[in-house]
Amino acid sequence: MSMAGNLRKVTGLSRVGGLRKVARLARRRPRVDLSHPARSPLGSSVVNCVTYQDGVRVPGCADLVDAVRLVRKTGEGFVWLGLHEPTDREFTGIAELFDLHPLAVEDAVEAHQRPKLEHYGDTLFAVFKTVCYVEHEQLTATSEVVDTGEIMVFVGEDFVITVRHGRHGSLGPLREELEADPHQLAKGPAAVLHAIADHVVDDYLSVTDAVQADIDQVETDVFSENGARLDAGRIYQMKRELLELKRAVVPLGRPVEELATRPMRVVAPEIQTYFRDVLDHLIRAKEQIAAFDELLNSILQAHLAQVTVAQNEDMRKITAWAAVIAVPTMVCGVYGMNFEHMPELHWRFGYPLIMAVTAGACLAVYRGFRRNGWL
Repeated sequence: MSMAGNLRKVTGLSRVGGLRKVARLARRRPRVDLSHPARSPLGSSVVNCVTYQDGVRVPGCADLVDAVRLVRKTGEGFVWLGLHEPTDREFTGIAELFDLHPLAVEDAVEAHQRPKLEHYGDTLFAVFKTVCYVEHEQLTATSEVVDTGEIMVFVGEDFVITVRHGRHGSLGPLREELEADPHQLAKGPAAVLHAIADHVVDDYLSVTDAVQADIDQVETDVFSENGARLDAGRIYQMKRELLELKRAVVPLGRPVEELATRPMRVVAPEIQTYFRDVLDHLIRAKEQIAAFDELLNSILQAHLAQVTVAQNEDMRKITAWAAVIAVPTMVCGVYGMNFEHMPELHWRFGYPLIMAVTAGACLAVYRGFRRNGWL
């Protein structure tokens, strides 16, 4: 039976009479590798179901019930079940099969959780926020820079269940990398948990590097010749997208620190050494984000200062030109009065003289403002 059909049987566990009846209904067919598509072409949320023993994939164990039965019968290896955005109905039978806590199941189905690590008996439940840099030709006030998703991981002594939400963050390539290193994969489900955490944190570093390029471009534009005319919405948009990245990265610090330092039954001490390396990378990403936040604040303040300076310059130019125009206005106002006895009023050269004096006064005022940098 295909994985989609097997999942329908597992989700109906309570209706058909439990695990034995499901096992009798299951028929083995060649396994379909569904590790890369976002959702199974069979219409199920199952992306892949693989059994590993001594770090090597066991062929012909794509059927979930058979895989679990084999692992628990031999006491060796573990099952890795990958899901993508399962429904509550699809996850019910899986939760019963692996004895998962209802609260963790609810979080895995509903998504939109903060990064965290929870203990339910011998099962660990970890939530990771995945991030992806959204390519764009030019940063605008509405550009999407960071897209987020989630990966929930259930880790037991003989199983790993990954639940992915979002269109990015596929674990197919990661699975292939682990399968190429049987020695590491032989360390059990905790090795898979470490690989996922390392993969997620590495994506954080990649995205922060890409975001830095956008921030550098904004900084260059702000301090360019026409920086005062830059749309401030671009800076605010970068701050909003950086906040989205911060919400994914910062809360993960405590869970990774627990995995690196706190004794846990399903995480061997040698695996905790690897988590310390992940913690170092995560701290680096957090420090980069904090630095970006401070830099954007400085860029925004510099831009507002530039706008203020530009407005002052404009007002100074307007004032200078108003002073220049005030000279002929004053002269015309004086000689526009209806008095009979005024100097040079009836003189033949009175008009040219007044125009020459007015032009000379305007030129003198203009040169004075020009020399002082007002014009």
